Amino acid sequence: MKRYLLICLLAVIGLSSCKGFETVPPEEFEARIAGGKAQLVDVRTSDEYHAGYIPGAINIDGRLGSFMDEVKSTLDPSLPVAVYCRGGRRSADAAKALANAGFEVFDLEGGLLEWADAGKPIIDTDNYEVDIFKTDSGKEVYIHALAHATMYIVYDSLNIYVDPVSRSGGKSFNYLSLPRASYVLLTHEHGDHFDRNALALMPLAQLVTNARCAEMTGYGTVMANGDDLQLRDDIKVEAVPAYNKTEGRTQLHPKGRDNGFILTLDGLRIYIAGDTEDVPEMADIKDIDVAFLPCNQPYTMTPEQLVNAVNIVKPKVVFPYHFGNTDVSVIPAQLPDTDVRLRQYQ
Repeated sequence: MKRYLLICLLAVIGLSSCKGFETVPPEEFEARIAGGKAQLVDVRTSDEYHAGYIPGAINIDGRLGSFMDEVKSTLDPSLPVAVYCRGGRRSADAAKALANAGFEVFDLEGGLLEWADAGKPIIDTDNYEVDIFKTDSGKEVYIHALAHATMYIVYDSLNIYVDPVSRSGGKSFNYLSLPRASYVLLTHEHGDHFDRNALALMPLAQLVTNARCAEMTGYGTVMANGDDLQLRDDIKVEAVPAYNKTEGRTQLHPKGRDNGFILTLDGLRIYIAGDTEDVPEMADIKDIDVAFLPCNQPYTMTPEQLVNAVNIVKPKVVFPYHFGNTDVSVIPAQLPDTDVRLRQYQ
């Protein structure tokens, strides 16, 4: 009898030391996350997340060893946390860990599968195009074409935004409903590249920019033409010249003020040219796998200049972007030996 009572007592102690969490069906889950009343966390992998997620969710992979470290650096312990995964198993594990860490937490019953079956909203990538590349070690890099000069790049569970703006070409973007920014690269201060409202929704991101944008924001890591920055052992940023050289246009993007960027991710080299013409310094840009080159006369390059830039830089893949009303459909025929991809960068 005494042994039985001891076992019961130990069980009660064990239960009291492990805080609980609630599992709620889609209707209740939706009501409890409405209006930002709870912090919404998708605990699936980055790849799963980018295939479709609940609006407003941030992604913290529950199976990573750094899960709780990311939780502690990202979430507010004074607010409830709502978690979900594909079917409910991983989110239950994450909810248990969060509850034990002192968070008030609730879990989506049946995961994203039941949420979708209930007709609840899911953000997907139907509104923009995605290209996938592989790094030297076989990791995947996802490049999402949002609009005009705005893109975001996903690598190793990190989200790198370039020139994020809230509105462009009739499209609008809510960065609370897009993947949480890890890094933001700003090429220069023009309104189609620099947007305070967009940046305000990325408070945890490391900002890398030119001196003028850093002055305007009051923060950021400043890079000048020729600088390089090691963000991580496998992530490097180089700032390269971006300017107008044609007479009568030099005031649009003066030499030395703005940056283009070369982003190297585990050996994959991505050249994001910013607002520039086919300047002589392009001859120093080597071993580019993917190049984003602007084609928006009179502000950047004509199609002929873009073709010349490709012949100088020799990227394996080129994306004309920032092209506005310029007809870029003529470019592939002029570069028959280059992989030219036309996306909705308008």
